[in-house]
Amino acid sequence: MSDHLGIDTSNYTTSVALVGEDGSLSQQKKLLPVKEGERGLRQSEALFHHTKILPELLEELLVGASLTAVGVSVRPRNIESSYMPCFMAGHSAARAIAAACGIPLYETSHQVGHILAALKSCNRLDLALGKSPFIAFHFSGGTTDCLLVTPDPDEVISCREISTSSDLKAGQAIDRVGVMLGLKFPCGVELEKLALKSRREFRVRPSFKDGRCSLSGVENICRRMSDRGEDKPDIALCCIKHIEAAALAMTEYALKEAGELPLIYAGGVMSDGIIRKSIQSRYEAHFAEPALSADNACGTAVYAAIKDGYIK
Repeated sequence: MSDHLGIDTSNYTTSVALVGEDGSLSQQKKLLPVKEGERGLRQSEALFHHTKILPELLEELLVGASLTAVGVSVRPRNIESSYMPCFMAGHSAARAIAAACGIPLYETSHQVGHILAALKSCNRLDLALGKSPFIAFHFSGGTTDCLLVTPDPDEVISCREISTSSDLKAGQAIDRVGVMLGLKFPCGVELEKLALKSRREFRVRPSFKDGRCSLSGVENICRRMSDRGEDKPDIALCCIKHIEAAALAMTEYALKEAGELPLIYAGGVMSDGIIRKSIQSRYEAHFAEPALSADNACGTAVYAAIKDGYIK
């Protein structure tokens, strides 16, 4: 069986995946170590950890594999100014594997990988292979983007920004509040567990204008709650409700700007069950399962399989 290898070395996760010609998926991934109380890593540290972890994951994944092509993320987004050193680890490994095996190497962006992983997860790869546009959301530590996505014969899909955050990103807000509450970075999963213990109701009015949301006030609001001695579950829920309000405002704006198109939600923040439930109660929306919503290499493997003609 022919296998397409995907590699992604994002800011906080090393991940590799195989997509078989029958559509089967297997993956290995590992979070980069972040010291307790810290809110991230320097790029040099991330690059070091990726370089150390990547061979271990590949050794586990590639047992018995028959590689046909390699797909890898080489930048955060497919725009000229998009660059992050941590992607060099995955790119170097992918080039070496492709050269050693004499197979094609297909390069894409971390964002395209997220969208394709979400499409595979919710059985909507037809959207990437068809001729009609759709709306995709990518909410993570580095992005809070709403995108008009169109099929592209060269890049598989092309993304045009409809709406975004003007300051703090959704994942940054969640991690900053989570660390403030004593949670381990990255904080999304634990913050949601904490928020589910709250019995408070929050009516949040999003800071949103001309397609831009602002999340810079979320941390300050939650810090003031903490200073007043309010319960941690309530603070956690307040934070998530602000992200939810931004996502809903961006969704409504996108539908008005682009029309009634299919809605796809991707990125680690969108694995939050509270946000997902709220959006799905209002819209016919498609979400990736949590394992394929957080950072993963499935999308880059799918990208290679499409480019190689195995997924049509």
